[in-house]
Amino acid sequence: MSRTKHLAAERAAWFKSAAAEQGFAAVGIARAEFLSEEAANLEQWLSQGFAGEMAYLERNVEMRLDPRLLFPGTRSVISLVFNYNNPEKPEHADAPRIAQYALGEDYHYVLKWKLKEILKQAQAQFGDFQGRAFVDSAPMHERAWARRSGLGWIGKNSLLLNKGMGSQFFLAELLVDLELAPDAPVQDHCGSCTACIDACPTGAIIQPEVVDGSKCISYFTIELRGAIPEPYAKQLGEWVFGCDICQDVCPWNRRHAKRHSEERLEPRPGVLEMSRADWVDLTEETFREVFKSTPLKRTGWEGIRRNLGLA
Repeated sequence: MSRTKHLAAERAAWFKSAAAEQGFAAVGIARAEFLSEEAANLEQWLSQGFAGEMAYLERNVEMRLDPRLLFPGTRSVISLVFNYNNPEKPEHADAPRIAQYALGEDYHYVLKWKLKEILKQAQAQFGDFQGRAFVDSAPMHERAWARRSGLGWIGKNSLLLNKGMGSQFFLAELLVDLELAPDAPVQDHCGSCTACIDACPTGAIIQPEVVDGSKCISYFTIELRGAIPEPYAKQLGEWVFGCDICQDVCPWNRRHAKRHSEERLEPRPGVLEMSRADWVDLTEETFREVFKSTPLKRTGWEGIRRNLGLA
């Protein structure tokens, strides 16, 4: 092995070790380049209107496909996985449902701190280098980079699936101007399974790996600002923020998902004990107090009431 390759391997190993110390479950590395394979698929997805009202997905498409435009000088993309699985369900059968990832503190805050700590340590380890951290906060094609770095494959519900974890995890990225040894992609392990497609109440998974975002329950309950159109409003079930259906039925999650161990992602006290009546009676003031610094602030009190059918 040449000196250059040896150094790249050592640096890659260091980042993976530092990430593990911060609680990340897996790390993969890919060379920074243009995502030529994904470009046509993304363009077609957008042209078909599958982004709905999520106009931000149509902006800075070039940056989504080439991280060197987002952070000039980028040589390596480090993708990181952080587990959020929490199998606990509401105590009351009629209670509204919140997606697992949103039960605790906003993951943007939790993971961004950890990423900045890794960069700080890397600065001390490698000297003068440049790097930036992203947690669902910039035009990054996260799943594409995670797939390229060997962290998993794209499931039929378009989410990244990891053989040892399933899909209930956050993705984050570090862009660095260091040459790091890249990892190899892994093969698809979904086979002929169609559990996620069959379970989706709104038919949002229109074909393997392609989701019409404008029909997804998560889109209706979080992203959509106006009234939820019929007949979809009747298909939300008890979901008032996000949806876990396609992940709950996935065999990889059912067999391999393990509960997270991050204290800051624990459900807010009392939330899982709330009945539907408690949610209906929730005042705006109490909502802001209980759910501050959580993902639910994105929808807000009025959005939750709309999703409860009270608007």
